[in-house]
Amino acid sequence: MPASALRLDAGTTVFNPCGKLSNELRNHPLTLAAFEGLNAGDVWDCHVHLLGLGESGGGAWVSPKMQSVWRLKMYAQYRFYLNASCVDPALKNVDRDYLLRLQALLADFPDGYRAMVMAFDRTHNEAGKVQPDRSAFFLPNTYASEISARHASRLGWVASIHPYREDAAGALAKVVMQGALAVKWLPPAMGIDPASPLCDRFYDAMAKHEIPLITHGGEERAVEGAHRPAFGNVLKLRRPLERGVRVVVAHCASMGRDIDLDKGSNASEVECFKLFERLMATRDFEGRLFGDISALPQTNRFAYLEPILKHREWAGRLLNGSDYPLPGVFPLFSVDAFVEKDWLKAEVGEHLKRVREGNPLLFDFLLKRHLQIDGLKFGQDVFETARVFRRAK
Repeated sequence: MPASALRLDAGTTVFNPCGKLSNELRNHPLTLAAFEGLNAGDVWDCHVHLLGLGESGGGAWVSPKMQSVWRLKMYAQYRFYLNASCVDPALKNVDRDYLLRLQALLADFPDGYRAMVMAFDRTHNEAGKVQPDRSAFFLPNTYASEISARHASRLGWVASIHPYREDAAGALAKVVMQGALAVKWLPPAMGIDPASPLCDRFYDAMAKHEIPLITHGGEERAVEGAHRPAFGNVLKLRRPLERGVRVVVAHCASMGRDIDLDKGSNASEVECFKLFERLMATRDFEGRLFGDISALPQTNRFAYLEPILKHREWAGRLLNGSDYPLPGVFPLFSVDAFVEKDWLKAEVGEHLKRVREGNPLLFDFLLKRHLQIDGLKFGQDVFETARVFRRAK
């Protein structure tokens, strides 16, 4: 499926206006209907990013390349992310303001609803040495853990550990003790080959601790870092799955093309999503392999919503995530396109546009709850994700 061009809805601004949700919209029947039938305490957004420059002393860091106007593409992406999260870097409080905005957005959700905020490790080489010059950004586990501890009613946290690190297994044991709900990887940007034997010791530790891996699958456009696109091939995830690790593939690998490694390293390329379908059809991976639906409503991915919904055998294996702050990048989403395809009712579409101006995170949730394709909708289990991540005390 070809990626759709970016599209701006009629009457919508390019930039996030960073408004506040009104009581009328928060208590509107179309908003309240989206939460009917859900146990709010089990509804966890499993894909929420943190952002910071380190002003808080937590150690957050963003590569100078992303902040340089001479790197136009990376700089533009970075500025859009800041606007999406309503942060002004000139105020020198990115860490604080990002978190304050996220807290304000979560306050519009019912009590019990939580977001899983993600740490992000730096690139390491095969010798286990950190490579700052090939890292896109850094959000330490201590930073994510401390934020979660301060706001435990709304925030859980996801650790990030590069498996090539000499201390990887020990670091995993530590974050498990600190309450981490999962481990996050972005292999193309972090320089991780999921099929490498260098990961085996870490996989065995993950299986022992019964902690899931949330990892990107398919083409990666948002973050450059180590720039190893081949590491996003989902067929490489057989290695952790076969060693007993629960794996959540972000975005259901719904973008790009990869080599069909089952036919050899020189085989032709196929859609990444087709490779994900192949993994999901592997009986041995049932109960261990999941896909998150974060970013799927974006115009460059939303064509995959129909085939995903029609995989009724995937019930219980799809998990909701927002990929926040991306719902605040307005040109990535077109409500009008959903209405034109009759996937949303017109009155719902107009309501969503109004909600988006005050709370893009709620907008993303409502869109997925109201979406309907040929009578098919995402079920309750897609949103009640806590069953996959909740850890025994």
